[in-house]
Amino acid sequence: MFTGIVEEIGLVKEIIPGNKSIKLTIKCEKIMDDVKVGDSIAVNGICLTVTSLDNGAFTADVMPQTMRKTNLGNLRTGEKVNLERALRPVDRMGGHIVSGHIDGTGVILSKEEEDNAIWLEISAPSDILKYIVVRGSVALDGVSLTVAYVDEKSFKVSLIPHTASVTILGSKKPGDRINIECDMLGKYVEKLMCFDRQDKKEEKKSVTLDFLREHGFA
Repeated sequence: MFTGIVEEIGLVKEIIPGNKSIKLTIKCEKIMDDVKVGDSIAVNGICLTVTSLDNGAFTADVMPQTMRKTNLGNLRTGEKVNLERALRPVDRMGGHIVSGHIDGTGVILSKEEEDNAIWLEISAPSDILKYIVVRGSVALDGVSLTVAYVDEKSFKVSLIPHTASVTILGSKKPGDRINIECDMLGKYVEKLMCFDRQDKKEEKKSVTLDFLREHGFA
């Protein structure tokens, strides 16, 4: 689990392509202090497992499903990425609970400045937008943000100067793909509601002894 508060900007050192996967090596400093093989690190909001460590860098395997659901396939050597180590129970929760399991990607439609803030408008498919609510939380490339506006095609967030400077969001531009993880609370609520409706449907369809007695068949 993560909080969406980026600790460091890393640099893509090497990308080794597989058939439908990649092996990703990222150069970094701060987060290497206590990282070990098997640890989870969020790379642009994507939970990856450290498979090896070497000279201020870590390597992780990216499987085909992750390639399909995220923008990691667009990464190039030398590109910057957001990094966050897994949450420790003793840490302050500066953002919101982020799983590192991306729901899909969106595309930045516009980037505008307003005084000290930067507005980003992101288009996203309907199966993602249904979980986006005004004043709710969303993680973009692993950064915890508050939704300021949403309609049937897109949503907007506003970046403070600190967020723009210590993450890669400040360097994003219109047309860039961005990883989106919706607040998991909405997904659990939806699942529970669907189960409730399904149970009621099954109750109506089932033929019980009480049903037969009530209708004169037993």
